[in-house]
Amino acid sequence: MTTSRYPGRKEDMIAALRHKQPSHAVPIWEIEFQAWDAASGRHLLLGKEFEGLTALEQEEALHTNAEIILTVAEEMHWSAVGLPGGYWNSAPGQLAYYCLPWDARFRQCEILREMGCGDLMLIANVGGILGANYSEEFCEKMFDEPESIDAMAEKIVEGCLETARRFTDCGLEAGMSASDIADNGGPFYKPDQMERWIYPFLRRWTDGLRAMGLFSILHSDGNLTPYIEQLASHGLDALQAIDPIAGMDIVATKRKVGDRLCLCGNVDCGMLLLGTPDDVFEATKNLLLTCKSGGNFVLGASNAVQPEVPMANYRAMIEAWKQYGSYVNA
Repeated sequence: MTTSRYPGRKEDMIAALRHKQPSHAVPIWEIEFQAWDAASGRHLLLGKEFEGLTALEQEEALHTNAEIILTVAEEMHWSAVGLPGGYWNSAPGQLAYYCLPWDARFRQCEILREMGCGDLMLIANVGGILGANYSEEFCEKMFDEPESIDAMAEKIVEGCLETARRFTDCGLEAGMSASDIADNGGPFYKPDQMERWIYPFLRRWTDGLRAMGLFSILHSDGNLTPYIEQLASHGLDALQAIDPIAGMDIVATKRKVGDRLCLCGNVDCGMLLLGTPDDVFEATKNLLLTCKSGGNFVLGASNAVQPEVPMANYRAMIEAWKQYGSYVNA
């Protein structure tokens, strides 16, 4: 299970995150792959279903989960795998699919390491910085009580660094923060708000992870084009999404950031869900041909790969990678 179909997968991921060209192929990583059951023919036990098990059953389930994760990662030629997140609602009252109770997240990481994840980087959402908050209360506080937002940002970054420290003992190699700071219309925060509540804490987070030996990856939905230069200048190793639905152009973005920021994405997750295998193959082919030169690029969906994504579509993405993702004799 731990023998890679092409050696050097993690080595390629490390090269990309270090803003270099990999030796073998464009690495593949999904921020959140939710289609485990369809991809493996087995059932990944997560969320409330997992929580309802006895302690012994939970331990057995985490080992089964690890077997499924490693098998699918091998078939799909991934260079890294994203671990389940903590509990959160994808909609009011609707628990997200790909999540585990807090302590089980760390144990899942440990078991993957113990089972010999080998040539596969382990990445987890450890949190990091403030995301957009459209609640009336938050927006009022930004103007009327900015010091309370200072305190909130401080609390978040310190708590997230503590989470990262605990994960390092379990074998984690990269920390990710899912912090949406934009939407389809553009950034949520104004330039002065970015300078106060985002950039300083992003720098503290990236420096903190680097001191632990971890890479830093920021995920954000939305159009970040106005702030891409600044994001590339605050110690961040990689940015995930480069949201095509919001109008971000990954080729233009790569041209802007050069070798300062690794870009992860950006196969349209909507197309993966609703398109055809031919659509996905052509889009992935074009993405690879325009973005792989010089490295500094990780292939994957623009956001979560939902359980409903047809496996024929996802495998079409992998087939395009097999034909156009190599750096050997390119």
